[in-house]
Amino acid sequence: MWEPLKHRCLTLCALIIAFLDYSDAIGEVIYAVNCGGEAHTDSHGIHYQRDPLHGKVGTASDFGKQLIISRVPPADQILYQTERYHYNTFGYDIPFKADGDYVLVLKFSEVYFTSPKMKIFSISLNNEHTVVSDLDIFEKVGRSVAHDEHVPFTIQNGKLKVNGEESNFVGRLRLDFIKGYEDNPKINAIYVMKGTLDDVPKLPSPETEEDFYKEERTEEKKPTKIRRPSGPKTPDPYSVDDSSLMLPVFVAIGAFIPVLFCLCKL
Repeated sequence: MWEPLKHRCLTLCALIIAFLDYSDAIGEVIYAVNCGGEAHTDSHGIHYQRDPLHGKVGTASDFGKQLIISRVPPADQILYQTERYHYNTFGYDIPFKADGDYVLVLKFSEVYFTSPKMKIFSISLNNEHTVVSDLDIFEKVGRSVAHDEHVPFTIQNGKLKVNGEESNFVGRLRLDFIKGYEDNPKINAIYVMKGTLDDVPKLPSPETEEDFYKEERTEEKKPTKIRRPSGPKTPDPYSVDDSSLMLPVFVAIGAFIPVLFCLCKL
């Protein structure tokens, strides 16, 4: 009785801690865009500007607003419900003022397709470094689920260093979403934070949520056990052999048959 309850409490605590971690941003955000949408300040205090590509490149969509996006608080679901996509490669120019370590956070959710292998694309920096290859959002997390990609990089002395590669840097980072063979590239939201991966708030893992809700569903489906009283088993009064009770009836019928026969002879 206590073990399932204990496991459920621990899982709930892990979920709460994960969401508390999600609400504690500690790095300095230098750039943030709610792609395909309007300005928004999230639960970390990060202010996302209105999409600067509005009316210029690609298509803005709020199709995701009809869905509930899991792994994020209700107030921040808008970041994953609006998006920008394009039938060709497209991207953003991100200005930088200082050298240092940074993390690029790319936010995605699949709100249209219901199976993998339907939308696949890659992401590059400065037209030289592929930082995400063949991203299939649905295959990663499924439909209507938030998914973040984290890309740590360093800018130092006119050089961009990412994934062990190096290229020239001239004060502006070019971020491109590269058209692949399956549908169109897209992005829901972007931000760049100064610091390391440890400074970036993470989404709670899908497994943490799934474990909790799976446990909850299992508890609901368990049949209620009937408690039986302790002590010796009470004999079932209806299980007693009643053949002895029928003996007088058989005797009476046996005695009546000769009398009936005699009456019929008269």
